Amino acid sequence: MLNPVTNAIEDQLRGLLPEACFRPLTAGYLEEPRGRYNSTEGLLLAPETTQQVSDIVALAHRESVPIIPYGGGTGLVGGQIAPSGPKPIILTLERMNRIRAVYPTENVMIAEAGVILADIQACADENDRLFALSLASEGSARIGGNLATNAGGVNVLRYGNAREQCLGLEVVLPTGEIWNGLSRLRKDNTGYDLRNLMVGAEGSLGIITAAALKLHPKPVAQGTAFFTIKDPQAALELLALANAQMGGGVSAFELVHRQGLQFLSETLPEVRQPFEQQPEWMVLLDVGLPHGLDPATALEALFEAAVEAGLSDDGVIAQSQQQRADFWALRENIPEANRRIGSVSSHDISVPISRIPEFIQRGHQKLAEIGSFRINCFGHVGDGNLHYNVFPQPGKTRADHEDQRSQIKTAVHDLVHEMEGSVSAEHGIGRLKVDDLERYSDPTKLAMLKTIKTALDPKGIMNPGVIVRSL
Repeated sequence: MLNPVTNAIEDQLRGLLPEACFRPLTAGYLEEPRGRYNSTEGLLLAPETTQQVSDIVALAHRESVPIIPYGGGTGLVGGQIAPSGPKPIILTLERMNRIRAVYPTENVMIAEAGVILADIQACADENDRLFALSLASEGSARIGGNLATNAGGVNVLRYGNAREQCLGLEVVLPTGEIWNGLSRLRKDNTGYDLRNLMVGAEGSLGIITAAALKLHPKPVAQGTAFFTIKDPQAALELLALANAQMGGGVSAFELVHRQGLQFLSETLPEVRQPFEQQPEWMVLLDVGLPHGLDPATALEALFEAAVEAGLSDDGVIAQSQQQRADFWALRENIPEANRRIGSVSSHDISVPISRIPEFIQRGHQKLAEIGSFRINCFGHVGDGNLHYNVFPQPGKTRADHEDQRSQIKTAVHDLVHEMEGSVSAEHGIGRLKVDDLERYSDPTKLAMLKTIKTALDPKGIMNPGVIVRSL
């Protein structure tokens, strides 16, 4: 049984913590980007040190008070919001924003959980290194939340998810104990992999307070291009061709549909578009090559081979850093354009890469049986992750289709499951997808998840209702 945070408990906390830890609860901490969840109350705390986090959690454990960890607030599955239940402690990591150390020769950085992702990228760059995690919300997302949700982004094809960018963690457990696991080692076979247990746990097993992050040498030369393609199958063939010609040099390979370009024209006309006539499909490629190889030349050779193979008939290769930035600005603004249009139902899914064209075709057919919609299908085709989002036709709003939302989501997710995919590729489960996790998961997996949750958090205080239903 969970208890609300009371005035008496707040008084105890004031005896433990400096006044700077207590913040007024503003609307931003009670909302999430899609507007699907809202929280109405809570005690907002902003600790500055790991020990302060430990003191807060230990008291919450004794009093059985729920804790909602809060990173940058950019999550899209409601993991940072408590829409129901006893009044919680909302614990924001924003003051834990220090980079503790950088070891360039080891390709390692130690950063606290509240550091903004873009600042980590900038620090790596200042040390002539690359931190490869990159996503649209990197200007406000915090690394603790990125790790807690095992964020993906555009560079997964080459560098992997957030999980692959992490060597070690410092975590406050649900009892208040501190696990000092900030290992900089790449090889450590001393028991269960506790780091990977915490990465992707969405704050349900503990609060990440710091991380040892993996850095990479910066590619000597980078290149970016848009190629038109005739269909999604051509995208897969072009990806295979690019990998064959460039080896491990392809960093990102993004599929973009005309609908996304039309949404940009409608809501963000200032975003530059690469083609005078919007193509039905195109891909955005990013390559990073070693010394002695020219990316523009490599991309030109790739385009010639793609034309010869009948995969593409037009392309634009960035001729400057500004043009590279413009290309990526287009891709990164598609989610914002989607938000302004207002989706009926959004889906972060993955399927085996070879089945992407089949999924897109069958998904459109299934939705046509339900009603008339606009579909913006785009995403990280190089790792099988699509953002498959359903929108109302012009003149209507998502409110006009609210009664169909559940039917749409079920149709899409049933198809994903049938095709051996995942209904959560990179955004996590949060509160939004708990039903989906239970519907599509192997029963043994569900039992294991509940066993782990109960073992580490027997009182169920850590982000209750996320991944596993409240105990």
